[in-house]
Parts: sequence; structure tokens; C-alpha cells
Amino acid sequence: QVQLVESGGGLVQAGGSLRLSCAASGRTFSKYFMGWSRQAPGKEREVVAVISWSDYSTYYADSVKGRFTISRDNAKNMVYLQMNNLKPEDTAAYYCAAVDVWSGSRWSPDLFAYWGQGTQVTVSS
Repeated sequence: QVQLVESGGGLVQAGGSLRLSCAASGRTFSKYFMGWSRQAPGKEREVVAVISWSDYSTYYADSVKGRFTISRDNAKNMVYLQMNNLKPEDTAAYYCAAVDVWSGSRWSPDLFAYWGQGTQVTVSS
């Protein structure tokens, strides 16, 4: 079992930056794939970034490549999402997610087993 709590959301102007944090509980946190997903009103939830537990390899959605960076600190049971050059279309609720096994298929929200409650990010133009 993994429990996840996000923080760091807020209101920012376009071009600004935010850093989201996710605190995880669970003794085997270091063995989980950790990801960030987002969901805007009226839209489907999408995976924006994932980091593996073994070699810290990463995946990013095309929409955030070059602007967002996912990282993790296994000693602190923390996952971060650094978001730079934010755009109004990044406005969404952002969710931290975890899964211990990955089949290698394309990352999608249904692959994750555990979810946080979410934190709102609003980017004004």
C-alpha cells in the first residue's frame, strides 16, 4: 500500500514556474514507478510524467517535454514535478500516482494503482 499527498499547486502567470511535491508513505516506495497526471475540466485525465524506481528513467507527454521535470528522492519518500514556462493550457488538477509493476505499454492513467487527492494548478494569461 502507498498513500500519496500532493502539495505546491497554486495560481501563476503564464511563463511562470511551480514545483509540485508528492509525499508518499509505504515501506516499498523505492520500488514503485511514480507519475504525475492532470485533468482539466471537461477533459480526460492524462499522464504527463513518470519516473522509474530502478534507473530513474523518465517519460514525458509531448505537451510538457522541455518544460516539466520529474524527480524523486527515495530517502525522503518524495516525488517532485518542476514546471517551467507554464501555459494557460497547463491549468488542471494535478495528481501524484504510483504503481509497482509496469508492462512496458504506453503510460496511461489506468496503469496506476494508487492516487493522491490532487492539487490545483491555474495558469493565467
